[in-house]
Amino acid sequence: MLIDHWPLRGLRLTTDRLVLRLPDEQELSALADLAAGGVHKAGERPFLTPWTDLPPAERARYVLQGYWSCLGSWTPDDWALDLGVVQGDQPIGFVTLRAREFATLREVKTSSWLGLAHHGQGLGTEARTALLHLAFEGLGAEAALSEAFQDNLGSQGVSRKLGYLPDGISRDVLHGEVVISDRLRLTRENWQQVDRRPVEISGLDSCREFFLAADGAGGAER
Repeated sequence: MLIDHWPLRGLRLTTDRLVLRLPDEQELSALADLAAGGVHKAGERPFLTPWTDLPPAERARYVLQGYWSCLGSWTPDDWALDLGVVQGDQPIGFVTLRAREFATLREVKTSSWLGLAHHGQGLGTEARTALLHLAFEGLGAEAALSEAFQDNLGSQGVSRKLGYLPDGISRDVLHGEVVISDRLRLTRENWQQVDRRPVEISGLDSCREFFLAADGAGGAER
């Protein structure tokens, strides 16, 4: 079976309303359709890589190719875990947990998007909470990092709810203009003080080596 060769297929993060997991082909197609339909309001530009400026069909392909690329380039020293966010039996978005040299640095970065119809319901916070639970409680992370444009109120709000603190700024170029992002950092100490929804992890022990070098020691499933 595929899961015997790629045990990440069995990893599940479960919250009150959501399940985060690697999508199957049908779910991946639904997520591509969702991206084609829009993931933010017209006029907003929440991503440094302006993939949402693409025409709908190209946005869909971007999601597919990005997902496949992350799987194909995976190593324990450089990985990006793209999980579909499923509510009931409906895929509603993607979240990503990524790291380099995690066994040494113990730091992760997160990013996410939800279909526009699923905004404003607390689902983004719930999905990010699940990712952070995997990072801190499952894998033994010491810090989680995030970056958001200063006018990206949704992402900034989620970060504040979850205990992130300012960590400087980044200056980049988007469409020929300087854009400024706030860098945000969530430490293990602050995470442990956050009042948050419960999360259940399953399937981690069988794929732990995918996240950590052979001599790395992670957390435990909870």
